[in-house]
Amino acid sequence: MLLYEHPLSSYAQKVKIALREKGIAFTAELPETFGTGRSDGAFAAANPRTEVPVLVDGGVSIFESTVILEYIEERWPEPPLLPRDPAARAQARMTEEVCDTQYEAVNWGFGEILWFRRATGSLADHLRAQAAAQTKILQDWLTGRLGAAEWFGGASFGWADAAVAPMVNRSVHYGLGPPGGSPLARWHARMRERPSVAETFREFDAAAARMAEAADLYTTGGRRREYRDHRLEWMVKSGGVEVVLAGLRDRNIRFAWPDALPDADLRPDADTP
Repeated sequence: MLLYEHPLSSYAQKVKIALREKGIAFTAELPETFGTGRSDGAFAAANPRTEVPVLVDGGVSIFESTVILEYIEERWPEPPLLPRDPAARAQARMTEEVCDTQYEAVNWGFGEILWFRRATGSLADHLRAQAAAQTKILQDWLTGRLGAAEWFGGASFGWADAAVAPMVNRSVHYGLGPPGGSPLARWHARMRERPSVAETFREFDAAAARMAEAADLYTTGGRRREYRDHRLEWMVKSGGVEVVLAGLRDRNIRFAWPDALPDADLRPDADTP
């Protein structure tokens, strides 16, 4: 089984944690064309969006991390990641949804400044402050969801824990982690002790250590960062419109598939009545 992924992708980390929790062997591969927007090759054939993760199980290719989790849970139901109770399942999925949209966007935005140097001076200071303030709001919300339980699923590790883990861990990496000794900090410490999580986080740490050298590829146009939906919204609402405009000008950002067509390709055929 093949998993197209990038070790820094919170979505890919979530999937790897789930696979490892269930003891499912897989081969991880960073697509050669990742970040280029190219539509050729096996990776684009498996996912026209050219986003990671993509799970290839025999003749089946599955993209979108939540869909992949659902496939994993149904194909290998033991040990279960989702609780049996419908209400508890809904709670787990809502926690994942907030992490996949709001939390991921904040982490991504902070990374645009830290790793990719999209802004400097007062604008960078402003965007970092926005990310820190919004991170606290999200961590407070997650603390409420966790309550007094050991895990987000209650007594046992589960679906929501796999979804939250990459988000909080990246905040810790950024120096924006939960206060020491807090329930969320203690939960993060427990997570790091799980073999599935520890291996995934080690891969993240190794990739993060190489980001300074890799970042130039994304600022010179060699590769382009994807500014899509919640990420684009975060940059705009947090005061980074200039970052988006600069990326468009310098052609080092891209939007989600399908690409916009040149005007010449939009002209109606001369024979069309």
